[in-house]
Amino acid sequence: MSILIDKSTKVVVQGITGNTGAFHTKGCVAYGTKIVAGVTPGRGGETFDAGPAPGAGESTMIPVFDTVRDAAQKTGADVSCIFVPPPGAADAILEAFDAGIRLVVCITEGVPVMDMIKVRRVLEILRSEGRDVRLVGPNCPGVITPGQCKIGIMPGAIHKPGRIGVVSRSGTLTYEAVGQLTRLGIGQSTCVGIGGDPVNGMDFIDVLSMFNDDEGTDGVIMIGEIGGGAEERAAEWIKANMKKPVTGFIAGASAPPGKRMGHAGAIISGGRGTAEAKFAALQAAGVKISRSPSALGETMKSML
Repeated sequence: MSILIDKSTKVVVQGITGNTGAFHTKGCVAYGTKIVAGVTPGRGGETFDAGPAPGAGESTMIPVFDTVRDAAQKTGADVSCIFVPPPGAADAILEAFDAGIRLVVCITEGVPVMDMIKVRRVLEILRSEGRDVRLVGPNCPGVITPGQCKIGIMPGAIHKPGRIGVVSRSGTLTYEAVGQLTRLGIGQSTCVGIGGDPVNGMDFIDVLSMFNDDEGTDGVIMIGEIGGGAEERAAEWIKANMKKPVTGFIAGASAPPGKRMGHAGAIISGGRGTAEAKFAALQAAGVKISRSPSALGETMKSML
């Protein structure tokens, strides 16, 4: 079992012909992801050579369309991965929603905050109307269900199929946690990088809720950062709802107040959003804390 994506997921890549989109599309295809279409306005009718898929002797030729709507209608794509540059990324997200895509994974970093506020408003309206539509990102590594589907920029080789979910604001620390689990022989059900921007799509509670309901997930590693209140809200939800063991880590314990550390949302302001406050909230909710990122795997193992 898994959440969000599996081996049957059909993916369209928006920005497939750009340098970054092309590079990571090839990596996803090589992992086994079913990328069925690409979108670059003005390049419709072309094909993109993505290299061979696992077990295939010939290259995977992906059709390129001018719009997401055309791509979805002609290929059955239900998930989009976005590598569109920051000025156009929000419009790319909205285009995917309008085309009926159920899950959008936006990798792009540097999307303007005001643009994302508009996207969030549209997302809220669609969900209030009954649309089961979700956004992961922006400024995230993506989503992977090991051995089945990789959508994003994460190194596929470090992942191992299994039963531990991972949700994180940090891409690099996601890889660190996954690497530790794999070395310990512990596989992952799905790993979700939600991104570190102040305004984004799915948050900790959204992903934790899905892991809580997933029969193929036995425990969760949750990696947060300083800044904002998402981890505290997640702690309240965990205390009231979570039925599975959770290991937690908060990055940025040494960050001085008022200085942004790494992600746009990783900033302590007004005395709120400190690492210690987040650690305390998670611990009070029954989360087993790892004080060092190097102990995430062992801490999770001790709870199984």
